[in-house]
Parts: sequence; structure tokens; C-alpha cells
Amino acid sequence: MKKILFVICLVLVAAAVASCFSSQGGSSASGGEVTGVGGTSMAEPAPYGMVLVKRGSLKMGTDKTDSLWGKNVPTRDISVDAFWMDEKEVTNSMYRQFVYWVRDSIIRERLADPAYGDDETYKITEDKNGDPVTPHLNWNKPLPRNPDEDQQRAIESVYITHPVTGERMLDASQLNYRYEVFDYVMAAKRKYRLNPSERNLNTDFETDPNEVVMISKDTAYVDDEGLIHRETITRPLSSMWDFVNTYIVNVYPDTTCWINDFQNAENEVYMRLYFTHSNYNDYPVVGVNWEQANAFCNWRTDFLIKGLGSQAKFIQRYRLPTEAEWEFAARGKEGNELPWQQDGVASDKGCYYANFKPDRGNYTKDGNLITSKTGIYSANSNGLYDMAGNVAEWTSTIFTEAGVLSMSDMNPTLTYNAAKEDPYALKKKSVRGGSWKDPESFIKSAWRSYEYQNVGRSFIGFRCVRSQVGTASRAKK
Repeated sequence: MKKILFVICLVLVAAAVASCFSSQGGSSASGGEVTGVGGTSMAEPAPYGMVLVKRGSLKMGTDKTDSLWGKNVPTRDISVDAFWMDEKEVTNSMYRQFVYWVRDSIIRERLADPAYGDDETYKITEDKNGDPVTPHLNWNKPLPRNPDEDQQRAIESVYITHPVTGERMLDASQLNYRYEVFDYVMAAKRKYRLNPSERNLNTDFETDPNEVVMISKDTAYVDDEGLIHRETITRPLSSMWDFVNTYIVNVYPDTTCWINDFQNAENEVYMRLYFTHSNYNDYPVVGVNWEQANAFCNWRTDFLIKGLGSQAKFIQRYRLPTEAEWEFAARGKEGNELPWQQDGVASDKGCYYANFKPDRGNYTKDGNLITSKTGIYSANSNGLYDMAGNVAEWTSTIFTEAGVLSMSDMNPTLTYNAAKEDPYALKKKSVRGGSWKDPESFIKSAWRSYEYQNVGRSFIGFRCVRSQVGTASRAKK
């Protein structure tokens, strides 16, 4: 009887193991036929504050000649895959979280750095009454460190006091964010394969195992004076580490943009308070250049990944949208010239659909003088707010006059992270959507403009996107 029970147990265990193996990706072939390897599908949850823009196609650009500038915007039929996009522009409140994270990281590092502690050895020569102490009592004994004093010293080290007004403020020059990005695209190209035999698949030619392949990568460091040095170096390919690019970016926005963008204008209040005052929390952040916007995307990705655990490997990184993705999303599901379905820029009652400059010199006709709170105008059919006006938005695409004509017709883009030593003309990045200071023609979905990657403006902000994992297939009916 015991033997029978033992055999039954073995059978049950074997069945359970087989079932487990099949559910975890093992083959469940019947009769020796190949049936494939199973797996568990994942329905990616909607990221916080983002909406899904489903894959599709559009005629990018416009055939109409711009009546104001007489320019033609290049056109091409393109297709893009699905992606998540911030429903609203990144706000001051969101970007300040990034700035404060960098500040707190510096403080944490300094708390662990003995150089910011008080490790001096004090000679106790007097007691509390001022009388000399006996030499053999506590002579040269280190005083215990005061953690509260160390903490305060570290905190104070990232602040400065204005030499004239006495105002205490963050030392923006110290707020540097360092990050690394592995370049999957470069690593995938055949000419950069570490194994020489994989660089050319044409078997009519012999592979030179001693061929020296040069690779360029971005690197950065901070010198002894606290200055950031960024350069592109070229060296022989040696390992996968050659595809790691290092960036150091000062993350504090250029609040002086309100003064420098508008000469002889009383904009001091915006320079001093727009980014820091809580009244502007829900307004789009401005004064952030393209490099800072990319740094924010990287930080936002790492911030998310640290809270996901093992599921983090399935998550695509936050990034700036490509120029094609931005226009596709802005046009809505109907492919409109402007994000809304109605003709014109205002209703019959004179209510405007976006924050822009309706008339010459009249910024307030739409109800706003500068930027407005994000999301106060209606969303387009994709559920996205402020895709026209409020602030223009950075894209990841470099700006060329040829535009989409020089790109692929599938997920088109052109990217180049220009280093400091590159010609300034290579640092143009495409900007889309128009802003609060722009006329009607500039806020059209197809209108293209540019700014240099190291320049922050009072009328340029950004929003993030994330590629969707495993977009669903469906039959066209």
C-alpha cells in the first residue's frame, strides 16, 4: 500500500513540475510538433499623467505656403508606433522636484564626506570655569562631532547669500546632474561590432581581425573650479563601455530669460518668482534648454525604475518626442491643422481655444498675458492639452531645412547630441507648437521652428513621451 501511495505521489509531483515548466515558457508540444514557447503577456498600465497615442500615419507638414513668412513646410507620408505622452506640459512644480532632488543628493554626499564634517582635534586647556586643566586629563582628546551641526553645515553649503540684498538662495552653479546613457543604436550597427567577423556579412571578402575601428562618445567632467567640461572623444573601439555616453548638466533653469528675451520690458517679477513661487506651480516650466530637458527625462526614468523592482526592465525610458511624434499627437485623431476640430482659433462667442498672441501688441485678448496654467483649455481628441500655444516645446529631432524629407517614413527622426566644440549650427533642435507670444500661424501643428540646444527661453517648455511596450495587433475592418 505504501508503495502504491509513493508512486501516486511521484506522478502528481511530475505532473505539477510539467505544468509549472509549461506555464513559465516551456514547450507543450503534442506528438513531437513544434508549438512555440509560452510566456506571460503584460498589459502596460497607463503611466501617471500620460495618455496613449495609438499608432497611425499622417501626411507630415503642409502643402500650403505660409502667408506670413512665405515658407513651405516639407511634407511626407509617415507612420509612427504607439507611445505614451504627457497630457500636459512639464510644470514648474514637477521640474522643481528634479532641482530639489539634485540639491538633496549633493547634501547627502557631503554628509558622508569627512571634509564637510568637523574632524579637528581640540586641545582642552580650560574647564568650564576657565581654570587650567591637569595635562593628563582630556589633553588632545577629540571632541565628539555634533551630527546636527554637520547636517546644517552640509545644507548651508548649497546656498548663497546675495552680497547686496542679503537674500538667501540656492547656489544654482552647484546643481549639476551627472548621468550616463548606453547608446543601443550605435552598439547595434555592424561596423561597430566587437567581433570583427560580424562587421561584414559579404563572404566574398575576408575579415581583417586587426582592423582598428574608431568610435566617438560623449564624456564630461567637472574641473577643480567647478566648471563643466563636455567633449566628444574619438578612440579605438575596445569594449561595450565605448557606447556609454556621460553627461553633466547644470539643471537650474535660466530665470533671466524673462529679461533677455524682452529688452526694455518690466519683467523682473517673472525673473524672480516665476520658477520659485507656489502661485506658478501649475504653469509650464520655461528657461529650460534642450540639454536640461533631456536630463529631466533621464532623472524621471531613474526615479520611476527605483520604485518598480524587477518589472523595471520592461519599462521604456522617458524621452523627448520626435518631431514626427509631436505633430502626429498634436493633430489629433482627425489629423487637423490645429489641435481642435473647429475652424478658426475662437468660438462664435469670442472664446479662444489656446493661449497665443491674437493681435499685434495685444497679448491679453485670449485672457492671458504670459503663460497660463497647463490644461485650462480643452484637450484635443488624443486627450492632450496645450498642443498649440502656451509654450512651444522641445523635440528630440535636430532641425534641418529638409525636415522630414531627410528621415525614414517609419518612426522618423534625426538625432545628434552636439558637443561644446561642435559648430553652433549643429546645435539647432526642432521646436513645435508655438507659444503665448506667437501669432496664429506659429501655433499650427505643422509649423516648424528651432532653438539652439544650450539656450533656455521664456516661451519654450517641453513634455515627455515613452514608447509603448508590445503594441497590440489588430485586423483592419
